[in-house]
Amino acid sequence: MLEKLKEIIADQLNVDADSITAESRFKEDLEADSLDLFELVMALEEEYGVEIPSEDLEKILTVQDVIDYMKNKGVEA
Repeated sequence: MLEKLKEIIADQLNVDADSITAESRFKEDLEADSLDLFELVMALEEEYGVEIPSEDLEKILTVQDVIDYMKNKGVEA
């Protein structure tokens, strides 16, 4: 799942996919602002067919958080 997420994140945030790790923090490490994060969430929802409520977004700070969230929602890589 990490490789696919890296592609989506790199595309949405205009960063090099090779610079993204599971520990990467969206705001601090990848310099994402709130609009970037909104667009990223929309791309993830479309790609994986899940809905990510805004109250859950507060808990998603790193790439690993996204992976864990998707797994908890039953999404397979």
